[in-house]
Amino acid sequence: MSHPLVEEAKSKMDKSVVAFRQEMGNIRTARATTGLLDVVDVDVYGQKMKINQVGTVSVPDAHLIVIDLWDKSQMAVVEKAIIASPLGIMPSNDGRVIRVPIPALNEARRKELVKVASKHVEEAKIAIRAIRRHAIDEIKKLQKDGTIPEDEGHRHSEEVQKLTDMHTDQIDAAFKAKEADIMEV
Repeated sequence: MSHPLVEEAKSKMDKSVVAFRQEMGNIRTARATTGLLDVVDVDVYGQKMKINQVGTVSVPDAHLIVIDLWDKSQMAVVEKAIIASPLGIMPSNDGRVIRVPIPALNEARRKELVKVASKHVEEAKIAIRAIRRHAIDEIKKLQKDGTIPEDEGHRHSEEVQKLTDMHTDQIDAAFKAKEADIMEV
């Protein structure tokens, strides 16, 4: 049975990996996905909402996102929100649906996106290492206080290191997949 400190470290590392994967999902590739618009907040009905909360978002082909709003009077607001977003995409509407074409990326932009993704990798790894450092420091305090024996503390420290390695590998694997996705022509 693992020590509660090890379990807490595992939980925090899992959350860091989930947050990292969400960041990777927000990085635009040349392929349209409904998750691409998750970063866009729309101010409707007096509150901020995600686009998928005000209409149906679909991807009919690899280079187009279609938004079918439930309240057609909100089209201008949704279009402005998409234009103002950091995505750099330009929507259009025909009075019934909003079409968001996803342009192909040039080579320089692809490399720039890979650099952005690699910065997220480093941030995620730093977070994982900080969690490891905190857990090992707490284990050492327990050893010093005599709460846990030295050999048990050493075993728990090794568990934390294995968790760190496992989560770092997950981050690397997610980055490799995203990099391949970005660089795909």
